[in-house]
Order: sequence, then structure tokens, then C-alpha cells
Amino acid sequence: MSTLIITAHPDTESLTHQAATRLREALGHETTTVGHLAQEGFDPRFTLNDRHLYLGHGVSAADVVAEQDRLDHISDLVLVFPIYWWSMPALLKGWFDRVFIAGWAFDFDNTGRLVPKLGRLTVHVLATAGTAAGSFERHGYTQAFAAQVETGIFDFCGMRRGETAFVHDSESTDIESVTTTMHAAVSSIAAAVSPSSAHTEQPSTPGVQQ
Repeated sequence: MSTLIITAHPDTESLTHQAATRLREALGHETTTVGHLAQEGFDPRFTLNDRHLYLGHGVSAADVVAEQDRLDHISDLVLVFPIYWWSMPALLKGWFDRVFIAGWAFDFDNTGRLVPKLGRLTVHVLATAGTAAGSFERHGYTQAFAAQVETGIFDFCGMRRGETAFVHDSESTDIESVTTTMHAAVSSIAAAVSPSSAHTEQPSTPGVQQ
């Protein structure tokens, strides 16, 4: 059993990166790897080559194959990212657009029926949000997130839903409160990934928010 943590944030001092680091420490370095899409230079642009591949022509680009390969060798995927404009960053969306393609993430049988292919994976989400939890509820974003991401991506590809944790008010000046909330989110994800080995996180002061 192994875990891949994927982040999508340009700032290595961000709360997003701090959460990913804490989560890896909680799960153990021996079985956990981290992929920082921004720092690795992953190209999220859906190019003409990707379009041709979608239509059944050509071969996957090397960077797409590399992402699929590391996903093929894990049991749990954890997505750690900030909420931008009520959604995931374009970098992470492009990762899904280019990597989770027909023939690998899903397929269709002779009758045109969907055949999900990623049932071996359990996916978890740790998202930082500058807005309050109440705002999410009032604007229907909690339900929208479930429909767009959990149903539209995870379920479509057959991935099992794991833990989803939001760190709300991530840009608050109350650093202690943000830290506590972040560590609670990390602990809930760690417990869901590895109940027997996860330990309680000890708070430390984060730097840049979100």
C-alpha cells in the first residue's frame, strides 16, 4: 500500500505545501511520495496532440505517461490544493484533462456503456479556502464540489471516495486557528489513508496562507 500526494501551488511556503509536508510526515516517507505539479513543471495545456489522442490517434506524451505510471503504483491518491474561483487551480484541472484519459482512466464497451478503470485507487482531498464554511453552504459550493469533482471525475473513473477536508478561512490573520484547522484536516486524511499508522499532528505556525 502506498500513497501519492499531488499539490498544485506555485509557492513552496504556502499552506498547501505545508499541509502536504505534514501529511507525508504523518503517513511516513517510506510509503508516501509527493508530486508538486507546479515545481515539477507539468504542462496543463490540452494541446492538439491531446485532442488527437482523444479522437483515438497518436500516442500519449511522455509527461502524461509518467503521471499515469506513478498513479499505477499506488493505492491512495491525495489532492492538496487551494480553491481558486470556487474550483481547483487550472494546473490541477489540466492534470486531470491530460492524464485521466480514455483507455486508461475509463473506457466504453461495445454498447457504448461507460467502463471505469481506476477502481484500484482511493482518492482523498485536502483543499484550502479563503472563504468561511458558511459561505460555501450559502452559495451551494459544497454541493457543487461534490457534483463537479467527486461525481464528475472520481466516480466517472471508478475511484473510491476517501476523505475530503476543507481548511476554511485559510487567509485569516488568526494564525493559531488556521494552524489548528490545517492539522485537523491533515489528521483526518491520514487516518483515512492509514488508520493503523496515522498519528495526531502537533500544530506549528504556518507561513503564507492558502
